[in-house]
Amino acid sequence: MAIQLPVTGLSPGFFELHIQAKLISVILGQNCRIMRTIAIVAGGNSSEYPVSVRSALGVARALEGKYETYIITIKGTDWFWEDPKGRIFRIDKNDFTLVLDDQRIRFDAAFISIHGDPGENGPLQGYFDMTGIPYTSCNAFVSALTFNKQACKLYLNEYGIPMTGGLLLRKGQLYDASAIVKQTGLPCFVKPNASGSSFGVTKVKESGEFAEALEKAFAEGDEVLVESFMKGTEVACGVVKTRQRKIVMPVTEIVPKKEFFDYEAKYTEGFSEEITPARLPEDVTARIQELSSEIYDILGCRGIVRVDFIVTGDGPQFLEINTIPGMTEESIIPRQAAVSGISQTDLYSMVIEDLF
Repeated sequence: MAIQLPVTGLSPGFFELHIQAKLISVILGQNCRIMRTIAIVAGGNSSEYPVSVRSALGVARALEGKYETYIITIKGTDWFWEDPKGRIFRIDKNDFTLVLDDQRIRFDAAFISIHGDPGENGPLQGYFDMTGIPYTSCNAFVSALTFNKQACKLYLNEYGIPMTGGLLLRKGQLYDASAIVKQTGLPCFVKPNASGSSFGVTKVKESGEFAEALEKAFAEGDEVLVESFMKGTEVACGVVKTRQRKIVMPVTEIVPKKEFFDYEAKYTEGFSEEITPARLPEDVTARIQELSSEIYDILGCRGIVRVDFIVTGDGPQFLEINTIPGMTEESIIPRQAAVSGISQTDLYSMVIEDLF
């Protein structure tokens, strides 16, 4: 009996191919899984550009074979992918597709590894919301809030999260250094209000160092935070929550070989010791993990974050939260995951699959 094809303007060969594809799909079943295409977004417009690129390479290595990945570099208005031959192909920002010579790549999701602007402070998240691309980080509002250290602390303070106070200074604002030092005491820390990897941070020991510390911090942004020095142990705790799993990582104790945990101490071998799990009493460790999970929920975080504290005689004191933490070989989160028995592949896949 002859089969009458519908009048569609398509050739009978089209339907034969369609039926063959359906049969192959049924025969292979779940083995016929199509690999998702993921954009690992790196670079950015801040001093953290090199760290971001290294993080992206680490993520790409971990996801190799499980996803089809492209490292998309963003620098200002230049968004591109560099192929293995060194050729540059640019992103169509109208829909975040990658335009190659003979095809257009559409991404299933974006794994954001940009530290700083525009990937950690909200603009990129807003763009992805507008273009309908799922992404592995906090939303635009939470990203903007958490990247602004002072705003985040004021917000969390309303929920009773323990922390030290700070003074906010804006570029061009007149200030009295002696009055500030009198309020914060010495030593104190002068840092950019919206920056990461300890760029622009100075530990001020004498009043005469204050002006130079401000100049260094203002080179990273228009707002500077001045905080009292807290004597204690610096620690960090990673948190990741999905619909399927909720993981609070082991606490890491940070022992810098320098004055404090600056950029060099963070990313240069031998300049700091990061001990996981931290050498702390069980009740203190439990309190740090409890606070980290609570802060994650209060802020409405998504994906992988890292929460930093100073443990003083009064217990853990909140420092800041990193919503796009480093994923380099030297970074804390991958090491905490390893101690937890979680591979980087499983960790990153967990937050990607939670998007679908």
